[in-house]
Amino acid sequence: MRKWIAIAAGIIMLVLVNFTIYQREHLLRDGKVVLLELAPVDPRSLMQGDYMALNFAIANQAFPWNRRAKLNDGHLVVTLDANGVGKLRRFADAKPLAADELLLRYRVRNEQVKFATNAFFFQEGQGTLYEKARYGEFRVAPGGEMILDAMRDAQFRRLGVAR
Repeated sequence: MRKWIAIAAGIIMLVLVNFTIYQREHLLRDGKVVLLELAPVDPRSLMQGDYMALNFAIANQAFPWNRRAKLNDGHLVVTLDANGVGKLRRFADAKPLAADELLLRYRVRNEQVKFATNAFFFQEGQGTLYEKARYGEFRVAPGGEMILDAMRDAQFRRLGVAR
């Protein structure tokens, strides 16, 4: 008896899915065209709250957009300026690091280069605290693993509340 109930439920689900597909195709073919003005995106994750989408200048410097599709995960070698800002020196290879060099691990997903993360999450309603963000503050392990710890403004001051 259970076997027939399972088969009947499966058939009903297939009919409902195909009916929904038919309705969507009908709407695509015969629906009226309406244009709506786009509005700025308010990034929000329903499960995690507000966030800031991140992209880093060093990623654009090292990986031009027209070459990202062929990339694999790897490491960059950077040096730090007087303010602690990482500057691209080269891609990592078998050559040992100089005393002033540091590894940064990157991952490529959907032709986007990520350093640890591509988003910074904060409490709902605290977006104005991070509007002046100019730098992501990472913690980097010797092997290049990174964690985004905070955001900093153009004067290198930490933004937001202490964690």
